[in-house]
Amino acid sequence: MAKSLPISRIMHNGLLLQCSPETSIADAAARMSEQSVSSILVSDNDQVIGIWTEHDALAVDFANPEHFNQPVSLVMSAPVLSIPSSMEAGEAAIKLKDSGKRHFLVIDEAGLPVGILSQTDLALNQGLEPYLRLREVRTAVPRPPLLVPGSQSLAEVAAYMHRHHADAVVVHCPEHGLGILTERDMVRFIARHTSNTLVCELATRPLHTVHEDDPLIHARDLLIDHHIRHLAVVNQNGEVTGLIGYHDMLAGAEQMYLDDLRKALEQRDHALAKSRRTLQLAERVIESSFEGVMVTDKDVRVEFVNPAFTQLTGYTAEEAIGRTPELLSSGRHDTEFYKRMWQSLATHGYWRGEIWNRRKTGELYLELLTITAITDDDGNTTNYAGLFTDITQNHKNEEQIRQLAYYDALTRVPNRRLLEDRLEHAIRHAHRKKLLLAVMFIDLDRFKEVNDTLGHAVGDELLLQFTHRVHDCLREDDTLARLGGDEFIVLLPEMEKLEDVLVVAERLIDINRKPYRIREHNAQIGSSIGISLYPEDGTTVQELINGADIAMYRSKRDGRNRYHLFNPDVPQTA
Repeated sequence: MAKSLPISRIMHNGLLLQCSPETSIADAAARMSEQSVSSILVSDNDQVIGIWTEHDALAVDFANPEHFNQPVSLVMSAPVLSIPSSMEAGEAAIKLKDSGKRHFLVIDEAGLPVGILSQTDLALNQGLEPYLRLREVRTAVPRPPLLVPGSQSLAEVAAYMHRHHADAVVVHCPEHGLGILTERDMVRFIARHTSNTLVCELATRPLHTVHEDDPLIHARDLLIDHHIRHLAVVNQNGEVTGLIGYHDMLAGAEQMYLDDLRKALEQRDHALAKSRRTLQLAERVIESSFEGVMVTDKDVRVEFVNPAFTQLTGYTAEEAIGRTPELLSSGRHDTEFYKRMWQSLATHGYWRGEIWNRRKTGELYLELLTITAITDDDGNTTNYAGLFTDITQNHKNEEQIRQLAYYDALTRVPNRRLLEDRLEHAIRHAHRKKLLLAVMFIDLDRFKEVNDTLGHAVGDELLLQFTHRVHDCLREDDTLARLGGDEFIVLLPEMEKLEDVLVVAERLIDINRKPYRIREHNAQIGSSIGISLYPEDGTTVQELINGADIAMYRSKRDGRNRYHLFNPDVPQTA
């Protein structure tokens, strides 16, 4: 049992991914994407003050990439509650229940973070394997999959997922078939400053599937084997009927507890006569549950609530019994929302989703709610049982990570790793669209003289001013990257003709001819630029970068402060 284990045995431990409050959303997303983790802690002066998660990424406006540059402190969740690493798992479980939270930051004796503990960690150590073996996949699928056409934009799909509280959608493209987009993909797109592209080009394929008749343990093993977080559920006809992930499997366990609750209610009268011990055991389970439990009659009047209900909502049993769940209404959901809820209860006998409610104090909170209709032997509804947890903070488990940034530490432009990733994507896009693509290798002439005579601090400021000047010459979808020292790469995707590339090159040379004013110093440098073109000069990332590098050295050889094409015989207009 989890209560007999120290939390150090079951928590996610190791180095925790952290950033400062001033870190941009894009930088935070880049770090999460690189480490394939679902959240990042926000720290100020070595103190954890908040957390930003994959689900939070859906709220970002993908139609306006400028939002990616906002500080993560504006969108983080806070506070992050903590417990000592020496605590027993049983005591931690009580703390989670009493706090109404789903995650704790685990700290050592010095108060430093060492891991994250969640209700999921506790649940996975309470023997759910038999449940996963006995239940079929279909029992854990919460609803039909959200299907979006590939012709929709990234911003539209992100907003759609956020509106429906979905962590994944199935993307349908007639020419490519079915694919999938997840919350983790959205973080990756923010990290790469992905433009508002059609999702048909961004969806992940192939779409891995599991049959709805398979046991849940098989679905779990597929997720582990493929290192993925979602599977498409298919029926006998090969039709996709839902999506399933780890969260749904664990949520299914809540449904199992609800089934036990329903059976206990149905057998209450018989249990009084036949087995008082069985009834007492069922009541203890409900009383000690981490989740709030509310049972109503067929007219939706509250008949029973457990202590966790009071802990989460602030209402005592005496205040809630006899009233309807409207007692908790936040006013944030329209009539259509409740209409769909009751349609699901009437059709399937249960409803599961996220809903905003209001505590007795007036504070709004978001809960994950499962409602089950309880029926008699004739199929008539006699009660409704609701089980809910507070997911307002929605903290995500942290995994062991290593720090490896996507951006240059000084200039904050992409480094070689991110450049190569974007260039590879641009090559595929140019191939599909039959468009020209250009790579410019820029070396700053006489930059070493500035460093040697005026100092590295002045040189660093010059590099910052240079990147600002270059950005003013580029389009939103163009990329400026720093390879190191005074070497930069400019990626120009989707160019219609060579003349447009040369105009950019001339512009870059002109803006760098102007003197730089740094403190009391004036610095004069120049630019040697080499240009390679796709597909004439290469079809791979390395071929294009090497070609541009070679052309740049020709510019230096011919007097600097000029540009050279890798292949000077490419036709061009004077």
